[in-house]
Amino acid sequence: MHDSLDTDRLEREVKSIYGDVATAADAEFHFETGRELADRLGYDADDLEYVPAAAIDSFAGVGYAFDLAELEPGEDVLDLGSGSGMDAFVAAIHVTETGTVTGVDMTPGQVENARRLAADGGFHNVSFHQGYIEALPFDDASFDAVLSNGVINLSAKKDRVFEEASRVLRPGGRLALSDIVSEAQLPEHIKTDADLWAACIGGAEAVDSYTSIVEDAGLELETVRENAEYEFISERAANACQRYGVKSISLQAQKPV
Repeated sequence: MHDSLDTDRLEREVKSIYGDVATAADAEFHFETGRELADRLGYDADDLEYVPAAAIDSFAGVGYAFDLAELEPGEDVLDLGSGSGMDAFVAAIHVTETGTVTGVDMTPGQVENARRLAADGGFHNVSFHQGYIEALPFDDASFDAVLSNGVINLSAKKDRVFEEASRVLRPGGRLALSDIVSEAQLPEHIKTDADLWAACIGGAEAVDSYTSIVEDAGLELETVRENAEYEFISERAANACQRYGVKSISLQAQKPV
C-alpha cells in the first residue's frame, strides 16, 4: 500500500474507466481492447467462436494464460476481475457444462453486462458477482483454478489478493494469470497517480517483488514468461513503459497438496 495514494479516488477511476470499457469498447483508452488484441495475445479462434461477441469487443486483457491453467472438464474456476466475461466464457468452454466458472468484479456495469451475456448465450454454469478481489465472498478450498488477466496490478493490496486466491484454492489447485509488472521500482509520482494506476501502469509491481508476494501467500511458482505481444497505446503510457520497463507477464503457481 502506498500511503500517498488516494485509494478511494483510485477505485472511482478504475470503476469509471472499466465502466466505459463495458459500454463503449470503441472509446480511446491507454490500452487496447477487442478481438484483434485477443488474437494477437494467443486466444484460440475456435474458443472465441463460442464467446459472446460483446464480451470479445470489451476484452481488455494483457496476456494469455489458458495454456498454463490447463483447465479440465468438471473443474470449478474463479476469474478475478472478470470484466466483460471474456475469460470466464473461455474457461467455461474448457471445463464444459460439467464444471463451473465464477467471475468477481467490482465494477457494476461490467458485472451487469457479463450476467446478461451469460444468460443470452446459455452459459448456465457461469455466474458473476460484484465484489473485491482482496476480500473474496467464497469459502476456503472452493476452486480448482484461479484466473486473472490484467487486474491484480490495479489493486493497492496485492498481498491480500494472493492470500485470498490461495485461500479459495483447493490443495493442488493452480493460479494462472497475466498481469502488468515493471523491471524497476516505479517512482512515487507515478505510484500515486490514480489515472496511471487505472491505466494498469501506476500499480505495476517490480517483477521480483510481484513473484515474492505470490510465494509469500503460500503458492509455489512454476512458470513466469513475458508477453512481448502486449503493448500500451497512449503516448503517456508508452513513455512510462519504456522508461521503467513496464511489461506484461503470464505466470502459473500451485497450491501445495
